[in-house]
Amino acid sequence: MTNPADLPEDDNEQPEEVKVNVTTKSSPRWYAVQVASGCEKRVKTDIDMRIQTLEISDRIIQVQIPQTPSVKIRKDGSRYTSDEKVFPGYVLVKMLMDDDAWQVIKNTPNVINFVGAEQKRRYGRGRGHVKPLPLSRAEVERIFKQSEEQEPVMKIDMEIGDKIAVLSGPFKEFEGEVIEVSPERSKLKALLSIFGRDTPVELEFNQVEKQN
Repeated sequence: MTNPADLPEDDNEQPEEVKVNVTTKSSPRWYAVQVASGCEKRVKTDIDMRIQTLEISDRIIQVQIPQTPSVKIRKDGSRYTSDEKVFPGYVLVKMLMDDDAWQVIKNTPNVINFVGAEQKRRYGRGRGHVKPLPLSRAEVERIFKQSEEQEPVMKIDMEIGDKIAVLSGPFKEFEGEVIEVSPERSKLKALLSIFGRDTPVELEFNQVEKQN
């Protein structure tokens, strides 16, 4: 009788085991996880819920979306604070990496993959699996230091080349083109056609309206 162990392997029939083969470390590390664009908060919420439901808070410790503060200016000149993502499309997960914890993160909706090194398939065709690689201590410190210490950035929905209409002031009802934006001063410069000549004029943000 033929011993099954002596038979040749068939690439088409042999399923590939999906494992990251990472031994649990004694201390948790930070990993970067790529997610679908605009789904960072949803992914964080889903992972946090899974941690509680599956009772694995001893292995998946923390989920973070590094952000920096910004002050945005509306067309009417009013200001409001907002948070800007440091790395859009990524969340950071502090965890003790093993196959079970990996599966929890990898199978969360809108998660694309861990950032790491791609492992080639042992047989067959196609791409292999990504072996998660932890962030270095220096990378983690830099990321969180940037989030905590950065001064709020001023932002406005105006940029050079935009067409604007003047709503108030001595140049009311004039139209022109933005040539300079100064968010820190809440002002911009625009070329307005005055007496048939393009003339640079400084205006307050709340004096103008962006044209489509």
